Parts: sequence; C-alpha cells; structure tokens
Amino acid sequence: MNKKRVLVIFTGGTIAMMNDLNTMRTVMSSGNINLIEQIKDKLLDIEIDYHELTYLPSPYITPEHMFKLAKLIESKISVEKYDGIVITHGTDTIEETAYFLEIYFNIETPIVLTGSMRNISELGYDGFSNIVSSILVAASDDSKTRGVLLVLNDEINSASEVVKTHTVALDTFKSLEFGPLGIVDSKDVIYHRLNTYTKPNIKITKLTKRVEIIKVATGSTSNIINFLIDDKVDGIVLEALGRGNVPPMMLEGIKHAISNGVPVVLTSRCPKGRVFDTYAYEGGGHHLKSLGVLFSGNLPSQKARLLLMMALEQHNNLSDLRKYFD
Repeated sequence: MNKKRVLVIFTGGTIAMMNDLNTMRTVMSSGNINLIEQIKDKLLDIEIDYHELTYLPSPYITPEHMFKLAKLIESKISVEKYDGIVITHGTDTIEETAYFLEIYFNIETPIVLTGSMRNISELGYDGFSNIVSSILVAASDDSKTRGVLLVLNDEINSASEVVKTHTVALDTFKSLEFGPLGIVDSKDVIYHRLNTYTKPNIKITKLTKRVEIIKVATGSTSNIINFLIDDKVDGIVLEALGRGNVPPMMLEGIKHAISNGVPVVLTSRCPKGRVFDTYAYEGGGHHLKSLGVLFSGNLPSQKARLLLMMALEQHNNLSDLRKYFD
C-alpha cells in the first residue's frame, strides 16, 4: 500500500518556542526540523514533508499572512500530490487563520491546524502529541470534504465552530454549541458528527479591505463608529449585547455608517447562541435589521470580521453582502 503524504507548514507560535535560560521567559526557537524527525520515527506509514513559512508569535499574524499561507497551500497542492496539509500556528489567533482558510478553500484535501499551549521547555509539552494527532487526521480519508479542521488535545473541531475559551488550559479549544466533530484515539481518527455550519466560499485575489470590531457595553455611544467612518474604514462588526441589541446612543453612528456605504455586521458578545431580530425597540435586533444591519448568525466577531473583509473584495452593496450573513 502506498504511503499517505502529508505536508507540515510551520508558522511559529508557542509550539515553536522555548524558555530563555537567562530570563526564563518564552522566546522563539528553531527546533522544527528535530520535531519532524522525531515524528517520522513514530509514523512510519506516513510520508511527511515540511515547509517553514514564518517564525511568528500568533499576535503578529495578520490577514495578509493568512492570504499568503492560502496561496502557499495552493501552490504546494498544485505541484505535489499531498493527502493532507498540517499547519502549526500560535493559539491566540489560530481560530481566525483556520476560518480564513475555511472561507478561501473548497477542496477535498484535509487542511488541519494545530499548536500548543506549552512550549518545549515546559513540563507536559503538548506540541508533539498535537502535531502527531493532526498528521493522523490530515492523512485520514474520513477527513476529506469536512472543511478546515483544528486539532489539539486529541479533539477535532471545525474551523467554523471552534473558539479559544481559556488562556492556559490544554483543552482550551471548544465548539461550544455542539462539541467536537471527533477525536483521535491512539492512532484512530474517529468522527462523531458532521459540521453544523454551511460555510461560504470566497476565492479572493487580493486583500485590501479594512474592517474593525467594536465591543458594545452599557452606555456605548456612536463616537467610535463615527471615528472609524472618518478614518475610511470599509466595514464594522459590532459585538453586541445578548440576542443582538445595542444602546440607543449607538443608532446615530450605525445610520451614519450605512448611509455612507459602510456595512455593519452584528454579532453577540455571548459565547453561545445566535443573533436574531427578536426585539423591536429602538436598538433591538428587529430595529437594527430594518436599518440594514447584517446578522452573523452564531459567528463570533473575530470570524465575522474576516468574512466581511473577504466578501467586500467581491461585493460593495448590502444586498450582495447579505447572502453571506443573513
């Protein structure tokens, strides 16, 4: 039987870090090659190639880096016959990169992101097991056509559903509404359910739009919205209250944005549940929808932002944008 071929792309993050001996603080390392060689000894039935793209902590990752990563994956797949792609990444923004790739790609080949919560100098380093599990998932025929996946702590989650829920816990990544898609048990890849989210597909050729997030709180005003409009922002995501509601003092800014052709997307600051046009009072979801605000379903603000950025590269009016949201 022919070996499965998996490409591992390194981008940086804690998984590629170690403790500085002088300060005992975490810094970037260059031990990726040694890590791959150790893994090859454990997975003799899988051919593993690797590519070192960046050495960046995840807060340094931008949407432009995500786009560059997508183009790299395209070029690798077009030249080589890979059965799966694994990307190592810092955990702070890994769910955003995963979702960017989820929107960008519509392919059968599994794309799996992973990272670690502890660096290689710490007791209980989880990077080794996370990469091994991710390679197994990427090489599995059952992973085909499931979209982009996130694998840490032996759990398989969808890029559309997963969020980071804890600052340091090893089981920080959760699909809060429905739980993981599956697990890795020993060397077995086991799926329990299908994805619940119907993903959009937006094959952008450039990335030029700027979208900002505003977190809504009691007494929030229109000041930040108006500043962003004056600063020529291309879109705004509101991380709103509850079911998707805002204080009435924000309405002037929302109307100002929409009248200036700046789309406003509504998300909720609640970790579970979707936004919906339930409340008809001024500033309630029903009222906001009547003004032209777009609803993101149960997407968190950081993912809605990426979706709006990519959609704006192809559309510039509310009726066309609405199909990606409402």
